[in-house]
Amino acid sequence: MAMLLSVGLCGAYLQLARRWQLLAHPNHRSSHDLPTPHGGGVGILSCLALVTVVSGFGGVSWPVEVYWLLGLALSLTVLGVVDDAMHLSVRLRFTVYALCCLVLALVCLAPLELWRWWLLLPAVVALLWGMNLFNFMDGIDGIAALQCAVACCAAGLLAFVYGGSPEYALFCLMLAFAHLGFLVWNFPPAKLFMGDAGSIPSGFLLGGLALWGAVSGAVAPAVWLILLACFVTDASWTLMRRLLRGDNVLQAHREHLYQRLSRHWGSHLAVDLALLAVVSLWLFPLAWFAQTNEEHGLFLVTLAYSPLLICMAKTGDLT
Repeated sequence: MAMLLSVGLCGAYLQLARRWQLLAHPNHRSSHDLPTPHGGGVGILSCLALVTVVSGFGGVSWPVEVYWLLGLALSLTVLGVVDDAMHLSVRLRFTVYALCCLVLALVCLAPLELWRWWLLLPAVVALLWGMNLFNFMDGIDGIAALQCAVACCAAGLLAFVYGGSPEYALFCLMLAFAHLGFLVWNFPPAKLFMGDAGSIPSGFLLGGLALWGAVSGAVAPAVWLILLACFVTDASWTLMRRLLRGDNVLQAHREHLYQRLSRHWGSHLAVDLALLAVVSLWLFPLAWFAQTNEEHGLFLVTLAYSPLLICMAKTGDLT
């Protein structure tokens, strides 16, 4: 239901975006060649909200974390739409992002004992970084929706089989299939882009699911770190490299590995398939082990990231 509804809502939004000329125009930092409608996140988040409400009426007893996750994500979608229309300041957007992360961290950490509340600041920082890195990585056709869908399907499966949390698993799967419905329109060559109205709330939802899952015990803390390793490695390495060079990190660029690979291979689809292969064949088995052997989480995270970091180092000169 989520996938079919997402296909329909994103398709309807695409028609409106074309009519209203809501287009992302290519420039020297773009990875697309033609003006393309953006803001597809409106369809994704609208779909997620609707199927959550319908499943609630259908008998699913959603925990309070779901309503906060969804409400805050919808607020970020609205902010993205307003930003596209009015070009809000970076300071204002960052303030709203930080407030959303703080509220979600407070909600997710509420079940913990008081002495564990030192985790609040690291949780807020991690959520903020997760939102931004997902936004950074939404730069070629299909990659962001594919990463979200595959990671959520994997985490949902692990939570259902080993975590004893069907509601958590269901929400993960609904988010995954909402993105797969969008992927119908975003598949290379893309007819519709996610935009900040989609990439920011999607990154927020992934971070929120990781935090909620770790606190509730639905998934081991290492699981999401492993499943999102490609995005975390590429975004973090590239940001650090630009910082060390003294570049303006707020300025858009095309230096991420996935962007350089798309130019080197001459294909967005090839990069998407490479991501799918790495997550499916390398990262998912490690996440599975992390879920069933939580005491080895640190070792498994290190094992997951090591070849990715080596790859980043070896491809530094790739253009």
